[in-house]
Amino acid sequence: QVQLVESGGGLVQAGGSLRLSCAASGRTFSAYAMGWFRQAPGKEREVVAAINWNGGTISYGHPVKGRFTISRDNAKNTVYLQMNSLKPEDTAVYYCAADRKNMYSEYVRNARSDFDSWGQGTQVTVSS
Repeated sequence: QVQLVESGGGLVQAGGSLRLSCAASGRTFSAYAMGWFRQAPGKEREVVAAINWNGGTISYGHPVKGRFTISRDNAKNTVYLQMNSLKPEDTAVYYCAADRKNMYSEYVRNARSDFDSWGQGTQVTVSS
């Protein structure tokens, strides 16, 4: 089992930026794919971004393309989400997740059911 702890959420004005971090426990973090998801009140949890084990393959959800950047530092067991040009519709709880069955591969998966470990979430609120 891996433990994931998100940080970096908060309140920001539209057009601003935030950087989320997700620290993972365990020795095998560098082997598997990671993702960020978000869930707004009354809506389904949706994928924001996913990254494979070495950062060579990345995918983004359509609403955030061109504004958000996912990255990882395997030496620090940490995955990041840089969020720029934030909009009120980006307001949600953001979750970090691990796809531990997807190890050392060149692809990423985007379905919520593919990710088997989740953090507790961090709130991001964008004011207009």
